Amino acid sequence: MIKIVEVGPRDGLQNESKSLQVEQRVDLIDKLSECGFDEIEVGSFVNPKLLPQMANTDSVFLQIKQHPNIRYSVLVPNQRGFEFALKNGVENISVFTATTDAFNQRNINCGVEESLNRYAPIIASANQHKVRVRGYVSCITHCPHSGPVHHDAAMRVAASLLELGCAEVSLGETLGKATPNDIDNLLKLLTNYLPVEQLALHFHDTFGHALANIEVGLSHGIKTYDSAINGLGGCPFATSDNVRHKPKGNVDTHALVRKLQQLGQQTAIDMNALDNASQYVKKLFY
Repeated sequence: MIKIVEVGPRDGLQNESKSLQVEQRVDLIDKLSECGFDEIEVGSFVNPKLLPQMANTDSVFLQIKQHPNIRYSVLVPNQRGFEFALKNGVENISVFTATTDAFNQRNINCGVEESLNRYAPIIASANQHKVRVRGYVSCITHCPHSGPVHHDAAMRVAASLLELGCAEVSLGETLGKATPNDIDNLLKLLTNYLPVEQLALHFHDTFGHALANIEVGLSHGIKTYDSAINGLGGCPFATSDNVRHKPKGNVDTHALVRKLQQLGQQTAIDMNALDNASQYVKKLFY
């Protein structure tokens, strides 16, 4: 069974110019909850001045109808965000870093090692409170500021997050530039040293490679994939002097499920419920 993490309400919405009202975000997540996802990203506890689309995530989290078989996660950038998550009864959090100092400095104002040092006490405390932690690693093959990323960098950061106590690490191909050959070579290294059951893949479809890269991931035994309803979003910080557009397009959840079906892979997704959620997104944005 392939697990799907729906990232539209967080990673998707944060890169849309339109900010939804709390009620709209709650309605969207409630519709997604009917689809059978293993996990849904509700939002993030970040400074609303930086990401106004994520403002009032606490209100969203408290108002959604939580299904017992679904994890509802919130991204926390620092200790303050973690304490806020505990205060609001969040049982699943995620932390975020990248493979390059340049990307991390633009995104979270610190280098890679500093980010890991920042997260170490948060992850330790989360484990003590029985809060599950998911780690995100961006720019696993390409960085908008530093160019191609060596496989060892992705390996080092992913391994560090697992050693710190993350239950799972999602490997993010942020620019969508990686080819299947790039992903194959990277996963040959990672799956040789890291437990494949603790790895997930997160692809952007900017250049149309996402589904082919997912097929490569499946060939290496990875069974958890991130996607966004209607392909919402991308990364608002993936810009540089050489990359003037914002690379958009998390792989679309419909496209992912159809691809998995074509490959004979099973998921728990209810396509009728997914269609309903998709239509709701179209009303909100199109």
